[in-house]
Amino acid sequence: MFTGIVEEMGTVEKIGAATYDGPGTSAFIMKIHAKTVLDGISLGDSIAVNGTCLTVTEFDASSFTVGVSPETLRKTSLAELEVGSAVNLERALTPTSRMGGHVVQGHVDGTGLILSKVPEGDSLWVKVKAEKEVLRYVVPKGFIAVDGTSLTVVEVCDEEGWFSFMLVAYTQQKVVIPLKEVGQKVNLEVDIFGKYVERFLGGYAVSVSSSSS
Repeated sequence: MFTGIVEEMGTVEKIGAATYDGPGTSAFIMKIHAKTVLDGISLGDSIAVNGTCLTVTEFDASSFTVGVSPETLRKTSLAELEVGSAVNLERALTPTSRMGGHVVQGHVDGTGLILSKVPEGDSLWVKVKAEKEVLRYVVPKGFIAVDGTSLTVVEVCDEEGWFSFMLVAYTQQKVVIPLKEVGQKVNLEVDIFGKYVERFLGGYAVSVSSSSS
């Protein structure tokens, strides 16, 4: 589990297929140069890369490697990364971590497209297009993780299929969103509690309907 408070921006050093010793051990891997998230790292640890929970398979003093499954490549924007791309990084929570953001699982719900980036003073307005299956859980003043960054939603337009948020000057220096161009993909993860509420209410409605018939 994560908070969506990005710890650092890393840089992709290698991405693509790799073959290990033994039969049937080829895989799609990503090697990332980092510093902060390497502190206390162990094999098998979870690190969110642009909001996608991935497992550490190798590491050294300046980088770590994760495996990326075909399903992850289909569901996220990681396939668009290349050598030199900046990525948001966050280690999984420990029992003593501060909850500075919101509950982020690192299980990407889908991708969105950056529609616009408009400066206002030293802040930056960002508008993102999202599929209705994701947008249904997005509410004004609610939380959403965009490339793993916990953000507060400002506006939602169901008719046109977009939501917006604002990045203050500090956040712009710490995450990858401002580095992306209009038209590029971002990973989206909605607030899990919205899904639970919908599920519970759906079950309640079915129960009421059955008991009244």
